[in-house]
Amino acid sequence: MAPLLDVEELKVVYPGPKNLWGRSRNSVHAVNGVSLTVHPGEALGLVGESGCGKTTLGRAILRLIRSSSGRVLFQGEDWLQLSSAELRGRRRHAQMIFQDPNSSLNPRRTVGASIGEALEIHRLVNGPAGRRTRIRELLTSVGLPEDSEGRYPHEFSGGQRQRIGIARALAVEPKLIVCDEPVSALDVSVQAQIVNLLQELQGARHLAYLFISHDLAVVEHLCGRIAVMYLGRLVEVGPSREVCRSPAHPYTQALVSAVPQMHADGVPRLHLRGDPPSPVNPPSGCPFHPRCPVAEARCRTEPPLLRSIGPNRQVACHLAV
Repeated sequence: MAPLLDVEELKVVYPGPKNLWGRSRNSVHAVNGVSLTVHPGEALGLVGESGCGKTTLGRAILRLIRSSSGRVLFQGEDWLQLSSAELRGRRRHAQMIFQDPNSSLNPRRTVGASIGEALEIHRLVNGPAGRRTRIRELLTSVGLPEDSEGRYPHEFSGGQRQRIGIARALAVEPKLIVCDEPVSALDVSVQAQIVNLLQELQGARHLAYLFISHDLAVVEHLCGRIAVMYLGRLVEVGPSREVCRSPAHPYTQALVSAVPQMHADGVPRLHLRGDPPSPVNPPSGCPFHPRCPVAEARCRTEPPLLRSIGPNRQVACHLAV
């Protein structure tokens, strides 16, 4: 099956301050040569510490921020080569659910206006009656009363506002939704409800997700595959259960070790020392070697490539087998 989304060597570099000769210094490599695929109906989890580039990658895929190089193939078409006018007609196929439902909704617009805007832009309904019927259907599908359309965001709880954000993303019938930590700002009990809702919607609508999170337990529950990101690079990719139960990369082992109920017997429990290096001045060789408890001499000088270690398993580590 051909992938729905195929990202090839994507880079996002933020230029630093310019010197007297107009050259940028201390550029930040937020995303550094990431390649990944998402198939129709698949949920791919993207995990890593805060600041590793997960959100930047998601936004770059949807062209919400500018990429420095690489390709983003959506159904075989490179979105990075499209003009703004060409991209406008294709945006309905890939949507985003944002992390903070408080800031992602316009407080001065009713729920109906926020959801209905995209319906009008893409001409998906006929007349006010069709628009209202569609909005009510969407509200019902995410577990909200259909008469919520005339209310404002501040009249809802955090979990309800996130349901509104999901309804807005579903309005244009997308094939892919980038979920940018959609449950991290919610109470634990509400998190479970939202994750279950996303799972139900995926099955009912054959949606593909790129699910960005720092919570491995949530990602394992929702996603069939996991991609682990560190300092702008992917360090491990594979089926969720295999990555969580038998992590191959030392960084993944440390992430799993940090979740007590997930730690597997026989897997070394690792505790990271220090903080992630600055992307302004990344270390030579393997970017993880300053914090890695098993690093060798070659790790300090030779960057590891993402290589296959088994069926559907890839890891960027010289020592992984």
